[in-house]
Amino acid sequence: MVEAFAFAVPLPVPPRSLLRSNHYLILLPPGSHMSTPPSSSASAPIPQPPTLASPGMRDAAEDSNSPPSQMSEDDDGSGSGAGGGSWAPDLRGANGGNGGCGGGGRWAPPDQVLENVLESVLEFLTAARDRNAASLVCRSWYSAEAQTRRELFIGNCYAVSPSRAVERFGGVRAVVLKGKPRFADFSLVPNGWGAHVSPWVHALGPAYPRLERICLKRMTVSDDELALIPKSFPLFKELSLVCCDGFTTRGLAVIAEGCRHLRVLDLTEDYFHEETEVVDWISKFPECNTSLESLVFDCVTVPFNFEALEALVARSPALRRLRVNDHVSIEQLRRLMARAPPHLTHLGTGSFRSEPGSGGASSVSDLAISFAAAKSLVCLSGFLDVNAEYLPAIYPVCANLTSLNFSFASLTSEELIPVINHCVNLRIFWVLDTVGDEGLRAVAETCSDLRELRVFPLDATEDSEGSVSDVGLQAISEGCRKLESILYFCQRMTNVAVIAMSENCPDLVVFRLCIMGRHRPDRVTGEPMDEGFGAIVMNCKKLTRLSVSGLLTDKAFAYIGKHGKLIKTLSVAFAGNSDMSLQHVFEGCTRLQKLEVRDSPFGDKGLLSGMNYFYNMRFFWMNSCRLTVKGCGDVAQQMPNLVVEVMKDHPDDEGEMDTVDKLYLYRSLAGPRTDAPKFVNIL
Repeated sequence: MVEAFAFAVPLPVPPRSLLRSNHYLILLPPGSHMSTPPSSSASAPIPQPPTLASPGMRDAAEDSNSPPSQMSEDDDGSGSGAGGGSWAPDLRGANGGNGGCGGGGRWAPPDQVLENVLESVLEFLTAARDRNAASLVCRSWYSAEAQTRRELFIGNCYAVSPSRAVERFGGVRAVVLKGKPRFADFSLVPNGWGAHVSPWVHALGPAYPRLERICLKRMTVSDDELALIPKSFPLFKELSLVCCDGFTTRGLAVIAEGCRHLRVLDLTEDYFHEETEVVDWISKFPECNTSLESLVFDCVTVPFNFEALEALVARSPALRRLRVNDHVSIEQLRRLMARAPPHLTHLGTGSFRSEPGSGGASSVSDLAISFAAAKSLVCLSGFLDVNAEYLPAIYPVCANLTSLNFSFASLTSEELIPVINHCVNLRIFWVLDTVGDEGLRAVAETCSDLRELRVFPLDATEDSEGSVSDVGLQAISEGCRKLESILYFCQRMTNVAVIAMSENCPDLVVFRLCIMGRHRPDRVTGEPMDEGFGAIVMNCKKLTRLSVSGLLTDKAFAYIGKHGKLIKTLSVAFAGNSDMSLQHVFEGCTRLQKLEVRDSPFGDKGLLSGMNYFYNMRFFWMNSCRLTVKGCGDVAQQMPNLVVEVMKDHPDDEGEMDTVDKLYLYRSLAGPRTDAPKFVNIL
């Protein structure tokens, strides 16, 4: 799906379309025309489609300095609706001074001049929200916006057909495409569900020969589809694959060899298809100096040609981001840092341990010298198999760091605190819950400028102990008062700590508290967590994303509906006590775009309470609730422009479904998809 109103046009008939991230299209039907008489082209407003109009456990490893290709879940695509090079139209007409009429010195008609001026002005609109609003002004603005849009953001690959998307926008230079629902990150979406990129790649090739950037998230991508990229897009520069699957090193070799202008190759938390023979893909990059600015492959689990990587880094003078996998030892890391350009800003360290059996193992002081020379380094990640004895080597660079990611490093508070004490300018910190409450106290005392904190669980099971609690959360709220985003996995929490967070950090935009045990109350009073979450939505006026869990009653959801007016994404786990909870959310959260619910006591009544609101939303996901096929069928029957998919928890189960294990409801112009597997029933 693309941004909310990016595709709004007059239609003679109605169109067809938990814890870890409003876009719909309305396209002109095939055969329709946008041309209007000159007298009306600048003033005729675009009527709204009658049936679609409405009143109003780990993320991909990314940091706030990442380019838009990282596709953060917190980013709704509204920040970059246009991209690519700027284009300046000739204001005199298609043939320069002849105005396109063949006569010497003749100028274009006034309406044509105004249209060209408008297109030139729209080139300066980069926010998708502004562009969407501009496209609704009138027919000429609609047409001009389509011609000047350079980035296409589609939040659900099944929301529109590829052919309609490329027909609407003709000058696109960058495409951002999302596939599977977000709960795929928690293995809640069955394997083989779909989200194949094939139809999109085949449609984009002929339509956009000047395409420069593709960003895919939770898509299934084969080697053959990767091979189409260099064949179809000779000027291709950036490829980002986040949480994708289906490809191997053979596909990477084709990209490295065929995309001669490649600047960005970012592979983030991807799942590689099993391969019998690993291809030496690093060696396929050009032997001359490259244009590489970012190379991220820490998720590639197979070994690679290190000598080829070392040579590649040496001949990539523009390289600023390098994140390597766990096959890189401390000794090899030093060699890479010595070869890297001095302006390297982002580094993923690989294993961060000495190579087994290495006769010339590096000392801490040797490694510290390498880090001391990295004057431009501001973002440090990796530590995939860390040896804590080497941590003092990063002290020289800690004062410059604004982002530190320890989310793959099982380090104790005793090992982390000395590092934290050196990171006085940290703004982003990702860590495992092994940091403990003591480690979080050190963060609160040292990192007063912290804006984003993510605490992931080492053991994500419901009955795990967990090493952080309300004590650490309250310490963070008292010491990091500029906090804007927090993700916090724990087992024990109190209302007092959550209320303190709401009062001390009023600028919170994202609050995701994940109490992993089912229906856990306040650990001190035994009361529900209603008042804590109520305080969050009441005191944090900028909140757009909220995740709730623990023992919650309908009262908490009444608070959310009454005060959470800016919330766009809501995730609910193990919470609520009746269908009224959903009704409060649907009626109160008027800007809600994405709603995810798992393991909660909501049934058909709660589902049907959202009938008047589903057309405003990008999707609604329910997992392990109390839905029936009949209730889901009622929604499908009454809302023909929605796609209602129901799935079994066990795809191999035979027989008819009475109850629904998984529901995925989304708005689509393309109608029901044609590639649904057998375990998906589209009502």
